[in-house]
Amino acid sequence: MLVWITGAKGFIGQHLARHLAAQGHTVVGLGHGLWPDAAAQAGLSLWINGAITGSNLNSLRLAHGLPELVVHLAGGSSVSVAMANPLEDFSRTVASTAALLEWLRQESPQSRLVVVSSAAVHGGGHDGRIAETAPLRPFSPYGYHKLMMEQLCRSYGENYGLPCVALRLFSVYGPGLRKQLLWELCQRMAGTPSALELSGTGLELRDWMHIDDVVRVIDATSGLAAAAVPTFNVGTGTATPVRDIARIAINAYGESSAGRELRFNGSKRAGDPFSLVADPARLQALGFEFRVPLHEGIAGYVNWFRTQRGAGLGG
Repeated sequence: MLVWITGAKGFIGQHLARHLAAQGHTVVGLGHGLWPDAAAQAGLSLWINGAITGSNLNSLRLAHGLPELVVHLAGGSSVSVAMANPLEDFSRTVASTAALLEWLRQESPQSRLVVVSSAAVHGGGHDGRIAETAPLRPFSPYGYHKLMMEQLCRSYGENYGLPCVALRLFSVYGPGLRKQLLWELCQRMAGTPSALELSGTGLELRDWMHIDDVVRVIDATSGLAAAAVPTFNVGTGTATPVRDIARIAINAYGESSAGRELRFNGSKRAGDPFSLVADPARLQALGFEFRVPLHEGIAGYVNWFRTQRGAGLGG
C-alpha cells in the first residue's frame, strides 16, 4: 500500500512512518523542515519539504503514484502557540486541510483519508469520560481550528463522497516528544533545583496514551474511512492527575530526583480545560486494546530523555 503522511517529520508522523514501513508499505511524506536522511530515520521513501499545495502534492504523485491512504497530521500542535498566533495556527490547520481536500477531490477521490484531530474540540466543563457525542465547545483557537478541520472533512464527505475517518487524540506521549509536561519535567530534573514547580494545581485530569498505541489506532481505523466520516475519541478512559504523572516521572528518573519537592503554583494556562478523559467505548467495540502500561511508558520516556541528554541531544 502507498501511504502519504502530511506532517511526517513531527512526533507522531515519525513513529507512524516507521510503523507502516515495517509492515511493508511504501510511505512518503510532506511537511516543513529539511530532512536529508528521512528514509534512514523514519522509513520514508520520499520527503518533500514544503506546504500542502497542489504542486507539492503533484510531486508526490509523480514520484510514486496516487495514494491508497493519506494520514493528515500537519497542522498546529500547541494550544499556547495557537493562543499567541491564532492566524498562523488557522493557516497550518484549517487552510492546509482545505488545500488537501480540494486536491483529493480533483485528483484522487478514492484515497482514504485519516484526519488527526484533538480532544480540544470538546473544550472544558466535562465531567468523567467524554464520548464522541459529547458537546463540542472549544474555547481556544487551537480547539476551534481542529473543529473547523473536522467540519471541512464532513463537508467533502457529504458533498463529494470523499472517504475519511477523524481521530480526536487525547494526551499522547513517548520517545521523541520534545515539549509538554514530561519533556519540561525531565529538563528540570536534569538540573539541580531542590524543588520542582509546575503550573496548575496538579489535580488536572488527563488521559495519557503511549505513541506506540496511537499509531496502532491510526492503523486499525484507517480502513473505516467513509463519506460519513466516522469519528473516534482516542484515549484509554483512565483519568490520571497531573501530579501523579509527575511523581511517576520523578521516581523513574532515579535517586537523584526522588527526594525533590514537587509543588504546583496554582496558575492556569489559557485554553487548558481541567479534565480531558476519553470514553473509549467506540474503540473497544472494534476490539482495540491499549497495550503500554502508564508506569512502563513513562519510565521508557525518562530513559529516552537521559539517553538523548547523554548524547548531547537533550537541549
